[in-house]
Amino acid sequence: MAAEGEKEEGRGFKVEDRRRFSPDTGEPRETAESTEASQNPIEESGKQESGKAEGSERVRPTDESLAEISFSTFIISLSTQALLHLGEIPNPLDSKAEKDFTAAKQMIDIVAMLREKTRGNLDSGETRLIDEILYDLRMRYVEAVKKGRRT
Repeated sequence: MAAEGEKEEGRGFKVEDRRRFSPDTGEPRETAESTEASQNPIEESGKQESGKAEGSERVRPTDESLAEISFSTFIISLSTQALLHLGEIPNPLDSKAEKDFTAAKQMIDIVAMLREKTRGNLDSGETRLIDEILYDLRMRYVEAVKKGRRT
């Protein structure tokens, strides 16, 4: 049993001290900044004007730049999901337009709930956006359900 433990000990993982300061003297280490910059591309991305860190391809699997997340982009993403479930947008995985009225209604209800919960806390543009999206989604839902019953 002791021999097995010794064998596994050699195959273990490497522990590397990445602290900024030396534990003995408290002085900054020479390689702390270069090691930190190469190991933390997410932190560095906030410091660069373009918002994209060198080496960030390790963080994101694609080269596409992602839009900044705001309340408006969040609401638009929810409406896109609702349109997908209404069959108005093809599924990006298989390029087929599929209808799931239950999921579409749930997405519309989520947008409505967010409108109620954020009332009085949004600027005029965000309020107008959520109201217009909610109206549009509800009208599309009614039309899709009517068409679905006829067929």
